Amino acid sequence: MQSTLTKTGVPGVQVPVMVAADLQDSLMVVMHDLHRLEGLLSHAADKLLENFSQANDALNDPALGESEEVTQARTALRRAVTELQFQDMASQLIGHTTKVLQACAFRLAAETMGDEEGEEAASFAGLEPERPNPVTQSEMDAGSVELF
Repeated sequence: MQSTLTKTGVPGVQVPVMVAADLQDSLMVVMHDLHRLEGLLSHAADKLLENFSQANDALNDPALGESEEVTQARTALRRAVTELQFQDMASQLIGHTTKVLQACAFRLAAETMGDEEGEEAASFAGLEPERPNPVTQSEMDAGSVELF
């Protein structure tokens, strides 16, 4: 592919329309897959929270008393609930990545296909994420999840 100057004087590369269309289709498939992944993570987190609540209710049964085993189980349960932050962070990253891919797909289509005669150029404002990285925590050693 050969480099050329665009209408605005910025260097660019001409891409065959079919290559751009295939790339845009692939970006859309990835966006769809990320949406499905987000749904699976959300479902799993909901089920985990439901099971944690049931375990917590069982551990709060006065008949169990305050044995060391019950105390350890409660502590382990609290630590496990903290791990649910993973679902929230993963959902934020998936949403961020989806926005980036969508903006790329739309821009690719607009740049490759051009505007129809009498049609205004598409605006990409609001499509791209506001921040380059929505999640800054890199490990799950500390923190809490508000359950209610």
